[in-house]
Amino acid sequence: MRATEHSALTRIFAIANQKGGVGKTTTAVNLAAGIASHGLRVLLIDLDPQGNATMGSGIDKRTLVRSVYPVLLGQCDVKAATVRSEAGGYDIVGANRDLAGAEIELVELESRETRLKMAVATVAADYDFVLIDCPPSLSLLTLNGLCAAHGVIIPMQCEYFALEGLADLVNTIKRVAGNLNPDLKIIGLLRVMFDPRMTLQQQVSEQLVEKFGDKVFSTIIPRNVRLAEAPSYGLPGVAYDRASRGAQAYIGFGAEVIERVAAL
Repeated sequence: MRATEHSALTRIFAIANQKGGVGKTTTAVNLAAGIASHGLRVLLIDLDPQGNATMGSGIDKRTLVRSVYPVLLGQCDVKAATVRSEAGGYDIVGANRDLAGAEIELVELESRETRLKMAVATVAADYDFVLIDCPPSLSLLTLNGLCAAHGVIIPMQCEYFALEGLADLVNTIKRVAGNLNPDLKIIGLLRVMFDPRMTLQQQVSEQLVEKFGDKVFSTIIPRNVRLAEAPSYGLPGVAYDRASRGAQAYIGFGAEVIERVAAL
């Protein structure tokens, strides 16, 4: 895929996991930067009221003039809410605590599950990839992310309880595909925060490959201090220390996602 190719090839992916603390936002931010580093146009949408993807992209969520919140309510369009992450090389529609109120307000609105999908459709032609960082829960916000997406990328740690949570998430994705978004599919599972010295992690990793086969990305993101430090500097890990093992893994992951999309 080249940066000159347009909307018919725009891919919209939700980064989702109902379990918190699994590196979901780290993956969203660094995948955006990783894909952008290959010369493609990327829009990241922060759909989490915590606004961590916004801050991690170098955007102060406290001073956002427009965020994803008025976009969902139909008060402004995506283009008006988009700002540039100079650090990451991609565009972002940010989020802040205002978004928490959207949960209640969306309930009363028409097409409450597909408002993000309709909003994103107006700018899809401007990007090669749109990535949506979903909150760690099955909420109306997450539902909007899943309804807007062509596919789901699931970051997960190779731990026992993560396998149980994964079964719930896969069932959720199947239900959304069956009832609201027939285009939705699992693009792949990404193993994150991986420590090869831990036998349990190796065992869970092997179980994932046995069960899901080529749905498991070959890239593995190692547990990496530089990736953990990066958000406090308002930078994706890819920009904070490009030579670090974590950053190099995400750059490689960006290439793998681009390659996998080309084969779809």
